[in-house]
Amino acid sequence: MTSEPEEMESATSPAPPEPPVPPEPQELPERVDAYAALRERDFRLYLLGNLVAFTGLQMQGIAVLWEIAKRFDRMQDAAFAVGWVGLIQVLPVFVLALPAGHLADRYDRRRIIVLAYAGVAVCSLVLAWVVYLHGTLLAIYLQLLLMGIGRAFMMPARGALLPQVVSWKNFASAVAWNGGTFHIAAVVGPALGGLIIGLVGDKVGASAPVYVLSAACSALICIMLSMVHLRPSERSREPITVRALVAGVDFVWRTKIILGTITLDLFAVLFGGATALLPIFADKILRVGPTGLGWLRAAPALGALAMMLFLAHRPPLKKAGRTLLWNVAGYGAATVVFGLSSSFWLSMLALFLVGACDMVSVVVRHTLVQLLTPDEMRGRVSAVNGIFISASNELGDFEAGMVAGFTSPLISVVSGGLGTLAVVAVVAGAWPQVGRYGRLGPGSQPQPAPPAAAQGPG
Repeated sequence: MTSEPEEMESATSPAPPEPPVPPEPQELPERVDAYAALRERDFRLYLLGNLVAFTGLQMQGIAVLWEIAKRFDRMQDAAFAVGWVGLIQVLPVFVLALPAGHLADRYDRRRIIVLAYAGVAVCSLVLAWVVYLHGTLLAIYLQLLLMGIGRAFMMPARGALLPQVVSWKNFASAVAWNGGTFHIAAVVGPALGGLIIGLVGDKVGASAPVYVLSAACSALICIMLSMVHLRPSERSREPITVRALVAGVDFVWRTKIILGTITLDLFAVLFGGATALLPIFADKILRVGPTGLGWLRAAPALGALAMMLFLAHRPPLKKAGRTLLWNVAGYGAATVVFGLSSSFWLSMLALFLVGACDMVSVVVRHTLVQLLTPDEMRGRVSAVNGIFISASNELGDFEAGMVAGFTSPLISVVSGGLGTLAVVAVVAGAWPQVGRYGRLGPGSQPQPAPPAAAQGPG
């Protein structure tokens, strides 16, 4: 942020009325500077740090799923075991996200992120030791629970930090590149993790080196974040009370555009997620081994990366709401195709489309949350958004694993994709303002009590 607001909006003040649908601009720029944010030194450091850290976490995520699935012969047993991974990691987020969001509004967000990553690094090293000694599933689950605690504190602070790193005029570009960085890591991480496991040996305990490398990645982002110069931000001075903790929930509830978009993402990914089942598809259905698993896991990220590059070179979405609904529907349809496929290449194509459609949802949702939220509430609103994201991802993995355990992986994935299509229809009817939403980008939407960043250098 580059200036201080004259009056700080109370975190507990009533949320503003629903912003009206913005008018369509008369004309959009024909040329877009897609690389504007990358010219800022601090954003480059921040982006590179995220790339390294996300790559390590993606490597670790695929290694954990493979390690657990490899311990079982029956698909149903493996499905139950990997399904618990998601639930264990999301429980701390549900319990701690709201107080963590308030901490992110009151204290140094960068310091919170660094401490959280340091804790994750220690847990990764312990996990490597447990797996090397062929420890029990309970010991693996315990480390995942501790990592979930670190993640619960990390997510709100990280979600609220970006406006302090990049100038407001380049914020929309930064959102696309930041999302693209995650998906680059999601391409490299699983592929590299699968390659390492394949080189060490397709056996229980082969994933230990992956966790050591992941710990090094977490340590590296702590160093890189310390080199970033942050813009001043408005801090909340509200004491930690129940009313202050739920202020973010109240803001999201009253701002129907945000509520509708994150609800759509929540249930679409909750029903349509198949990440936890990929080791089973790779090992027992498509029979492509750990290397093939790495590429299957990377395919959605490749699609998301391609979509990110497309969006970065285009003007802001002219009909963001309608585009969002169509892409989430495409996400569900591609998930159905993946579930029915017995061909490795068709499965790769379906997952590529899943990632491309999901990237549109990520850009629209994250941009709206940042544009419409006052700076002194960004931590708490990011915490609510993080709860929705975690619920969709980790609970989606749990739901997919449980359904597959009682039926089959094919039924779990196909029914989830059909459920996503139903969610699109429900959201379009319940929140019609989502489908009517127009141009996406700074300067085109009314903002509730605009933060200082909104008035920054242009």
